[in-house]
Amino acid sequence: MKRLTMLLVFGAITAFALGGYWYWQSAGASAEKSGKAGKGAGKRGGGVITVSVVEVKRQPVPVVIDTVGTVESEHSVAIRPQINGVLETVLFKEGDPVKQGQVLFRIDSRSMVASLEQARAALARDQAQLQQAQAQEERLKPLAEKDYITKNEYDVAITQSKALQATVEANRAAMEQAKLQLSYAYITSPISGRTGSLSVRSGNLVSAGTGGTPLVVINSTRPILVSLRVPQRYLDAVREAWGKGLLKVTISPSPGAPTVAEGSLVFIDNAVNQQSGTIIVKARVKNEKEELWPGQFVAARIVLRVEENALVLPESAVQPGQDGAFVFLAKDGKAQARNIQVDRQINDLLVISKGLSEGQQVIRDVPPTLAPGSAIIVGGGNGKSGKDGEGKGSKKKKAEDKSQQDESVKEPRS
Repeated sequence: MKRLTMLLVFGAITAFALGGYWYWQSAGASAEKSGKAGKGAGKRGGGVITVSVVEVKRQPVPVVIDTVGTVESEHSVAIRPQINGVLETVLFKEGDPVKQGQVLFRIDSRSMVASLEQARAALARDQAQLQQAQAQEERLKPLAEKDYITKNEYDVAITQSKALQATVEANRAAMEQAKLQLSYAYITSPISGRTGSLSVRSGNLVSAGTGGTPLVVINSTRPILVSLRVPQRYLDAVREAWGKGLLKVTISPSPGAPTVAEGSLVFIDNAVNQQSGTIIVKARVKNEKEELWPGQFVAARIVLRVEENALVLPESAVQPGQDGAFVFLAKDGKAQARNIQVDRQINDLLVISKGLSEGQQVIRDVPPTLAPGSAIIVGGGNGKSGKDGEGKGSKKKKAEDKSQQDESVKEPRS
C-alpha cells in the first residue's frame, strides 16, 4: 500500500512537470510571434505627421537693451526742526501729497513771540534816543562853528549820536532774528512731493539739529528717476544714441509685463564699475499717475534704434541643439533641419541673423516625433488642412458626435 502511494505521488509530480514545460514552450512561441507582428506594425505605423508652419518674414524690430532698474526720487528732503520746542500741531496726514511752501508742522511759539516783542520795544527805545541825540547834534553845530562852545562838547554830541545809531542797527538785527526764529515755528515743505511716515507726534518735545530721526521724509514723485545698470559692452551704442537724441526708455513692473511708463535718458555715469562690469545710467519719467514708486524694482528696456528689415520668427519655431539653435523647414513634404543664428529676442519674436531667408516655410510647433526627413503635411494651425487634414479619426469623431445628438433627441424630457 505504501509503495502504491509513492508511485501515485511520483506520477503526479511528473505530470505536473511535463505540463509546465509544455506551457512554457507555448508561451515562448506566442511571444515570438507577437514580437514579429509588433515589429511589422511599428514599421507600418510611421505615417505622415501633420504640422503647422510659419513664414519667415521681415518687419521693423527695435534694437534694445533689457535690464533691471531701481526707481528713485529725483529730490528727497528729510524735514527736521530748526528750533527747540513742543510740537504743537501736525497739519497733514502720513502719505499725503504736499506742495512747496505748504505748512506741515507748528511748534509752540509763545516764547519766540515774547522775544520778538522785546526786540521790537528795545528798537523803539533806541530809535527815540537816537532822534534826541541827532537833534542835540544839530543844535550844537552852529554854536561850535561860532566858538560859543568848545570843540570837545560838539565831538561828544557827535559820538553819542553815532553810538545810538549803531545800537538802533543792532536792535533792528535782533528783531529780524526774533522774526526768523518765530518763522521756524512753522515748518513748511521745501519741495512738492509725497510725505512718508511720521516719526514724532504732536505734543512731543523736538530739538534743533541735523542729527537724529527726521520728523518726516518727502520724496518727489513727479517726475521720477529710474537708475539702470547697463553692461559696459553697450556703452558706445548708448552714448551714440544719446548724442543723437534718439534714445528712449520703457518701464514695466516685471519682465514681460505691459509698459506702464516711458522716459528719456538724462544721465550716464562717468566711470564703469570694475567689479560688475556695468555702468549706471538714469532715465527721467514724468510719472504723472504715479505708476512708479521710490525704491521699486522694475524691468527697463532701452531702445537704441529700430532695425527696419529684421528677419523674424516666433520663438516656438526655434529648437535648441548641441550645435546651437535650429529649425525644421517644410519642403517637398519633408522636414529638413537647418542650423540658424539668433541675434536677439524681442518679446516672443526672435531676430535671425544667419541661416534663413525671407519667405521660407518653417514648422512652428514641432511635434515630439518629428525628425529630419520625416514625411509631413501642412495643416491645423495655419488653416491649410482642408480635406487632407481630415482623416479616419476625424470622421469617426463626427459619427460619434452625430450619434450622441440623435440619442439626445430621442431621449424623452423629464
